[in-house]
Amino acid sequence: MKKIAKFEKVSFEQFKKDFSDAFPQYSENNIRSIYDSINLPKRATKGSAGYDFFAPIDFTLKPQETIKIPTGIRVKIATGWVLALYPRSGLGFKYRLQLNNTVGIIDSDYYMSDNEGHMFVKLTNDSNENKDVSLKAGQGMIQGIFFEFGIVEDDEVSAERNGGFGSTTK
Repeated sequence: MKKIAKFEKVSFEQFKKDFSDAFPQYSENNIRSIYDSINLPKRATKGSAGYDFFAPIDFTLKPQETIKIPTGIRVKIATGWVLALYPRSGLGFKYRLQLNNTVGIIDSDYYMSDNEGHMFVKLTNDSNENKDVSLKAGQGMIQGIFFEFGIVEDDEVSAERNGGFGSTTK
């Protein structure tokens, strides 16, 4: 196995800014406690391809409800690799829990973007069976898998990233 990446927490200041934007009802003390309890993604078994990302707070989604969650996590990835984010298989199968962008793509140059490379997930309970999805803080909510990728022979891209969603098409 190639070791090509390292997960880290974003700074508390970045997390506080992003978390307050998503959840304005939380106090700074609550946000500090949430930040301190964030666990870095990890594999469940030695044969797992996916790194589980854990919910930073308790939440429940009724059918068709959506939540945007700042994970508090960034990842330093070697050039030529990408991190793809998916719902955890069991949550997708049992509840149709979906990522709003279907698959989240984290490029290696996102690491030190203007938001420190802070990864967010936007989840929707797409249940057509009228099932609520409830997760407790610390439970796995999504999984990330690293993939190596190639480029075409005549690729001459020289632009640099500074931003998150949609920044590469600006």
